[in-house]
Amino acid sequence: MAASTPHPKADTDSAQDRSISLGIDIGGTKIEGVAMDGGKHLLACHRIPTREGNQAVHDDTVTLIRHLLNQMGPNRGPVTVGLGIPGRVDADRGIVDDAVNLGIRHMDLGPAVAKTTGLPVRVENDVNIAALGAASQDGDTLVAPGTTPHSVAARNQARRPASEPGRDGPRALPDQDDHVVVFINLGTGLAAGIIRGGRIEHGASGAIGEIGHIPVDTHQFPCKCGQCGCLETVASGSAVEALWPGIAHPLPDLIAQASRGNQHAQEVQDIIGHGIALAVQIVALTIDPTVIILGGGMSKTGQPLLDLVTEYLNRSAACSHFIASLSLPDRLRLAPADLPIAAIGAALAGRMAADSRPSELIGKEIAS
Repeated sequence: MAASTPHPKADTDSAQDRSISLGIDIGGTKIEGVAMDGGKHLLACHRIPTREGNQAVHDDTVTLIRHLLNQMGPNRGPVTVGLGIPGRVDADRGIVDDAVNLGIRHMDLGPAVAKTTGLPVRVENDVNIAALGAASQDGDTLVAPGTTPHSVAARNQARRPASEPGRDGPRALPDQDDHVVVFINLGTGLAAGIIRGGRIEHGASGAIGEIGHIPVDTHQFPCKCGQCGCLETVASGSAVEALWPGIAHPLPDLIAQASRGNQHAQEVQDIIGHGIALAVQIVALTIDPTVIILGGGMSKTGQPLLDLVTEYLNRSAACSHFIASLSLPDRLRLAPADLPIAAIGAALAGRMAADSRPSELIGKEIAS
């Protein structure tokens, strides 16, 4: 009997199954990378310290890409790369401006990494990729108000390194749905990423989601942007550090001190709690998302943060039937602290890069 000829679609499906998506989150202190397969299984992760400057960021990104690919072995399929970085990002051209903490004023990051590696590369703002990564998680991973973060089994699974998938195989990420999801990044600054139908929204100038620079707070604290009263001055990690200084992890300490009756702590907590709740209301009333995820460094506070924000949302609802009708606490979720959601989001965003590259380049071996 003559040998059968493989069906073209079968070859395509096989290549898709073997495809690798690399996601690199370039932060101020570390660069974290993950590798995912076509089924959204998290296969490997690795991190290295961040060095400042255009050349250092380029070289370290390429080093991390090489390290991840070496772990994948030779029988991989097409490879795509997604990069997340702070600053103003032109995602269509892969250009980043004013990534101040990285010592970058202007850099053609995407084209440079693509030229060095021969791989399709997409660059996104770091908050946007964190939003995409968080939105890809299911309800069992995201933490809702009044719940415990994970069962014991789930916590153990979440803490297992991605490169050690465990007895049950690689960890699978759920499919994205068509809901509108907003990720509020409570970090040094305050910003929101918007995911609609599983895709990042960018707006006309890339400034979409910069809610931290809406000047609405009556305290009129000065903001680094030059305005006074910006939401970021009362609803961010830097705001907590300024109002409750001298503590390594100020928000958990602030909440604990306030619960013990410390009057000054209660006054500061009132400012911060109201500020974050106001950020949630702004997002809800302008975008009306299905889910609002709290992430960033402050989210590591965990359930006490959710409880705090819920309390202040309920205060608004108590005097406004309109706000009460929105059921905002029911939409709140907390980003998982045990997953590299930004790097995962970068990997998911990187798949878009293949759409604009000639097919003969996609999956090309990385330059040595």
